[in-house]
Amino acid sequence: MPTVSAFTVYGCCQNGSSNGQCERFDIDWNNISVSCADPLAHFTNHSLGSVPLTTCQKGWVYRQPHSSIISEYNLVCDNAWLLDLTQGVLNLGFLAGAFTLGYAADRYGRILVYLFSCLGVGVCGIVVAFAPNFSIFLIFRFLQGVFGKGTWMTCYVIVTEMVGSDQRLVGIVIQMFFTLGIMILPGIAYLIPTWQGIQLAITLPNFLFLLYYWAVPESPRWLLTRKKGEKALKIMHTVAKHNGRCLSPHYSEITGTNEEVTNPSFFDLVRTPRMRRYTLILMYAWFTSALVYQGLVMRLGIAGGNLYLDFFISGAVELPAALLILLTIDRIGRRLPFVISNIVAGVACLITALLPEDIKWLKTSVATLGRLGITMAFEIVYLVNSELYPTTLRNFGVSLCSGFCDIGGFIAPFLLFRLAAIWLELPLIIFSILATVCGLLVLFLPETKGISLPETVEDVEQLSSLSGKNGRKKKHQDTTSYI
Repeated sequence: MPTVSAFTVYGCCQNGSSNGQCERFDIDWNNISVSCADPLAHFTNHSLGSVPLTTCQKGWVYRQPHSSIISEYNLVCDNAWLLDLTQGVLNLGFLAGAFTLGYAADRYGRILVYLFSCLGVGVCGIVVAFAPNFSIFLIFRFLQGVFGKGTWMTCYVIVTEMVGSDQRLVGIVIQMFFTLGIMILPGIAYLIPTWQGIQLAITLPNFLFLLYYWAVPESPRWLLTRKKGEKALKIMHTVAKHNGRCLSPHYSEITGTNEEVTNPSFFDLVRTPRMRRYTLILMYAWFTSALVYQGLVMRLGIAGGNLYLDFFISGAVELPAALLILLTIDRIGRRLPFVISNIVAGVACLITALLPEDIKWLKTSVATLGRLGITMAFEIVYLVNSELYPTTLRNFGVSLCSGFCDIGGFIAPFLLFRLAAIWLELPLIIFSILATVCGLLVLFLPETKGISLPETVEDVEQLSSLSGKNGRKKKHQDTTSYI
C-alpha cells in the first residue's frame, strides 16, 4: 500500500524548473541558449536567485497514484480554497435537508421522505461523478447533501419509533454499521483508481434501498399523530404477528383520538422553558460533535503517514466507542457517558497539541483516545435528541438540531487547514475548548433512561420530574410493546 498525503503532489507544467509548486521562473527560454537536458546550467546559484518568478500559466503536472477532484478541476495554488468549498457545500446541503426534508418527514410521513431521499442521493451522486465542470459538480454535491440528510435522519427516527424503550439501543447498532462503512471506504479508495469510480461505488447502492417500499412500514407513532389510528393498528398487528406476539386489546382504543392534527413548527422547539433549554444545548452538542469529529478525521491528511491505513484505524476506533455505549448506557444512563465522552475528547485534544513530535506513539495514542471520546459523544447525541423530542416534532426537531452539525462540518475544513497553517496544533486547542464546554452543558439535560418516548410538548416539560422515577413508563403502556 503506497504512502500518500491528503494533498496531491503537483508542479508547474511549463518548460524550465520551478522554485515552487505554484510559481515558475519568468524566463523566455526561446531567447536563451541553454541545454534542454539541464536548462538551469546556464545560471549560477547567485544569478538564479535574482530571476523573477511568475504564476503557472499552462497547468500543472500531477504525481499521484490515483486521480482526484484536485487533479480533475486543478484545485491547487490560488484555487486551493475551492477544495475546502467542496466539503463546505456538502454540509450546506445537509443543513438545507434538515430544514426541508426534516419538516416533510413530520408532515408527509417517514418512509415516503426516506425513499424520496434515497432516489435523490443516487441520481445526484451519478451526476457528480460525470459533472462536465466544477460548477455542476458543486450544485449536485449540494443536492446530494440535501437528500443524504433525508436518508440517515429519517432512517434513524423510523427505527427509534419502531421499538420500545427497552430496545432503543438499536440506534447505537445503526451507528456501528456507519463505522463499518468508514472502515471499508479506504479499501474502496485504494482499489478503485479514479475518484469517479469511488463516487459511483458509494452512490449506486442507494437505489437498492428503494426496495424498502415493500419491506418497511410507516411509523405507527407518526400515523397516530396524524389521526390514522386504523392504519397504525393494522401495522402493529402485522409486526406483532411476525414477532410471535399478541397485540393487547387496549390498543384498539388508540384509534379514536380527538386530538387536533398539528404541523411541526420551529417555535414549538423554543416556546416552553425546558424545550428551549434542551434545544439550545442539543444544537451546541451537534455543532461541537461534528466540528471536532470531522476536524480530527481531516487532520489525518495533514499529519503525514499512510492515509489509507490511518483512515482505516481511525474508523476501527469507533467500534470500541459503540461497544462502550452499549455496555454503559442502559446501566448508568445517557447523561453521564455523554458528559464524560465530551470531556475526555477535550482533554485528549489539549494533551495531543502540547505533546512534542518526537514522542510519536504517545501523541498518536492520546489523539486516538480523543477520537474515541468524540465518537461516543456523536453517537449518544443521536439517541438523546430523539428521546427528548415528542413524536409530533421528532423528525423535524432532530433534523433541525443536527443542522448545527452541518454548520460545524462546514466550518471544520476552513478552521483546520487555515489555522494549521499558523500552527499545526492550533485547531486541537479550539477542539479542546468546544468539547469541554459541551460536556458541562450536557449536565443540564434530563436523564432519559427507561422513559417512554414523549408524544407531546407537555410530556417533554414533565421529563425532568419523571426521569428519576420512570413515571411515564409506569403511567402509560409503551405503544411499541408489540415489538
